[in-house]
Amino acid sequence: MLASRLAFQVLLHVLFEHAVGYALLALKEVEEISLLLPQVEECVLNLGKFHNIVRLVAFSPFSSSQVALENANAVSEGVVHEDLRLFLETHLPSKKKKVLLGVGDPKIGAAIQEELGYNCQTGGVIAEVLRGVRLHFHNLVKGLTDLSACKAQLGLGHSYSRAKVKFNVNRVDNMIIQSISLLDQLDKDINTFSMRVREWYGYHFPELVKIINDNATYCRLAQFIGNRRELNEEKLEKLEELTMDGAKAKAILDASRSSMGMDISAIDLINIESFSSRVVSLSEYRQSLHTYLRSKMSQVAPSLSALIGEAVGARLIAHAGSLTNLAKYPASTVQILGAEKALFRALKTRGNTPKYGLIFHSTFIGRAAAKNKGRISRYLANKCSIASRIDCFSEVPTSVFGEKLREQVEERLSFYETGEIPRKNLEVMKEAMVQAEEAAAEITRKLEKQEKKRLKKEKKRLAAIALVSSENSSSTPEEWEETPKKKKKKQKPQEAPLENGMEDPSVSFSKPKKKKSFSKEELVSSDLEETAGSGSLPKRKKSLPREEPVSDPEESGNKKIPKKKRKLSPKEEPLSRGPEEAAVSKSSGSKKKKKLQKLSQET
Repeated sequence: MLASRLAFQVLLHVLFEHAVGYALLALKEVEEISLLLPQVEECVLNLGKFHNIVRLVAFSPFSSSQVALENANAVSEGVVHEDLRLFLETHLPSKKKKVLLGVGDPKIGAAIQEELGYNCQTGGVIAEVLRGVRLHFHNLVKGLTDLSACKAQLGLGHSYSRAKVKFNVNRVDNMIIQSISLLDQLDKDINTFSMRVREWYGYHFPELVKIINDNATYCRLAQFIGNRRELNEEKLEKLEELTMDGAKAKAILDASRSSMGMDISAIDLINIESFSSRVVSLSEYRQSLHTYLRSKMSQVAPSLSALIGEAVGARLIAHAGSLTNLAKYPASTVQILGAEKALFRALKTRGNTPKYGLIFHSTFIGRAAAKNKGRISRYLANKCSIASRIDCFSEVPTSVFGEKLREQVEERLSFYETGEIPRKNLEVMKEAMVQAEEAAAEITRKLEKQEKKRLKKEKKRLAAIALVSSENSSSTPEEWEETPKKKKKKQKPQEAPLENGMEDPSVSFSKPKKKKSFSKEELVSSDLEETAGSGSLPKRKKSLPREEPVSDPEESGNKKIPKKKRKLSPKEEPLSRGPEEAAVSKSSGSKKKKKLQKLSQET
């Protein structure tokens, strides 16, 4: 009892990593906590009792989501981040021997103990205390709500998962895994469907099965021939194109004439041809998928594909799960990769363990003698392990090392057969290093050229966008200025013929200068004439109303100016005036007469 109390005289702190920041908590009553674990488990659920055990010493929030993601990645990898180092050195006591730090992850605890020198502890009471801190964290930190803490955890979880998915963007070995799986499935399906076509079409033309062995070629021929009775000499050239052999084409033509098959209806032939076309399309897609797999393997694992082939290398990557996992495997594991069942059965029955797994499909093991198959498979697995590590961890992928390793396997195979001593590994690797540097320099030059071209295109595109935007911004005020100018230009042509006198004299009333038709002298002279003789008054009455507006329906419709009308000549007056207009003209004439009399009296 006394020893346990002395052991816990040190200060116990707990480090808690949250999505919003780091928290450092101190434990009260360390002795009781260490001795009574069931009571601690009960106190975790009660906030009041939990506050009596734990108090918050310091809290350091993350400045941004990017910083939170960096710290989360560091903690998951067992690396002490600079923010965590600064936080612990600031808030933990300076005497490191008297401090015991509780952490949740043993890896980060070992890293802290190694780099900072603090004793770390995991499990037991620490796990229960961290469970309580995780439950009541929003109550321990002021200003933090449960909703904001949940949002921070959700956002950090999404960004952490996204970063893990995008960890290896350039070397997408996932595409290789899916491609080789689909390729194997297509091989099985095409084989099954081709056997179905052989059985189905064999009722009508059974001799074709013995002549043609390839499944895809058989389906193409079944689609082309159809009814065997319609096959004649005209189709012989097409048969030679499909079979790539004149003798086989001639044999098919001869067999169709003396075939023992049954007659078949047109509907059955249509179904057979449609199914054959589907099998042919599947085989064509299989070829395109194989081309795609070869291109992907040359990008992701060029050395492995140059050494052992694209298909076998892709199967090794798919079986391991990724190129990184394959690179981590030892050569002994790579050798029996794919033969796990045989291995465990041999271990269980204490029999002979398998010598090879997936690498058996390479050409080297098939070419070796029976007594040398185990030795060449072990040597080939060693070289495959080296090639996978080069592909995984090299910055610039190149197939130079794979080609050199393939040469070494060839030399070892010839050594087993003829006894010729192969070159040493050191000499071969020196040559490979020189060639790899040259290839890497050439690849980097190509990449730099491509990057320069891309940057030039980007600059041109941005310049074009800026030019278009500047033209749009400069054209908007000009358009506002040009709109009234255009309106004025449209009005001027209407006034120009009036000023130049080019228009008909009947439209001359639109001039504003000719509003007054009489001057004062003319009015006075007319008044004197009225006083001199009374006989001239009726004539004056007829001449005076010339200023009165007279409505002309044709001209009013053309010019739409109601106030300004042209003056009528004395000859036109009797034609245009009616009885009402005559009365109006008499009343207006009397008014004019009164005005003239007033003016004459004033003078």
